[in-house]
Amino acid sequence: MARIAHLSDIHFGANDPRIVDAATAWLEERRPDLVIISGDFTQRARVAQFRQAAAWLGRLHAAGLRTLVVPGNHDVPLYDVVRRFMAPLRRYKRYISNALCPFYEDDEVAILGLNTARSLTIKDGRINHDQMDILRRRFATVAPDKTRILVTHHPLFAMPIGKGGELSEAVGRHEDAVQAACQAGVHLALAGHFHRTYAQAAQKMVAHSGGALVIQAGTATSTRLRNDEPQSFNWLHVRRHDEMELQVIVWDGAGFRRASHVDYAHDGQGWTARDVIDPPRVGAEPRRAGAARV
Repeated sequence: MARIAHLSDIHFGANDPRIVDAATAWLEERRPDLVIISGDFTQRARVAQFRQAAAWLGRLHAAGLRTLVVPGNHDVPLYDVVRRFMAPLRRYKRYISNALCPFYEDDEVAILGLNTARSLTIKDGRINHDQMDILRRRFATVAPDKTRILVTHHPLFAMPIGKGGELSEAVGRHEDAVQAACQAGVHLALAGHFHRTYAQAAQKMVAHSGGALVIQAGTATSTRLRNDEPQSFNWLHVRRHDEMELQVIVWDGAGFRRASHVDYAHDGQGWTARDVIDPPRVGAEPRRAGAARV
């Protein structure tokens, strides 16, 4: 079983240091096999913010934790127009990682990260055809029994972002990107950007989207909250390419605790939530609810 922590939208420069310390302690105690961070390390891509982010990554690495990271749109300078268009990710490469298509593989999972941040858009993301080729090529040689995981900052799909059910814009070249993910046999698509936790079978979001489970992470440490959703991150237990467990770990004002726990199974066509466990109450054992579909 692969144990993966999925954090997103750290936003150094608009973050709560106390929550950063609590998240770091949580990771150091649980020791995941891999920590995935899906972008927006900084608030405005300033040097001081990148230095804070680099120091935090250094803490994780010093604790012996492995990471896979991709940039977000906030890691591209917004007001420095020359740098934005001439060298949009130079600071990210200097302080965070030089790899914009990072790849990780072990005996159970194969994970590819793709950069969706672009100079020409303020907040929206795009995937180009070279990246789609990388996606297909990287996963083509992965053993069929391994779980294939794609990591981006912007989700491939239009996402519900408000209490009224309004949808976001899909990532640029959405249809081609979804087709490439289908061809690559992606099982899990992890992203962030909207500061909202969400999980849904791709086939229930868009027709002909394959058998992936789309998993969004909320903001792990930012003070910029949306829809009154607290800071959180995801804790994944990937057993096989057709079984996984998703826990949402939420900040409650004093520490991080488990807020939800769902087991998913893949039947060859799509993912189903087969076992939902309510968050534990103080002094009580978690209660298992009936199976729910995603």
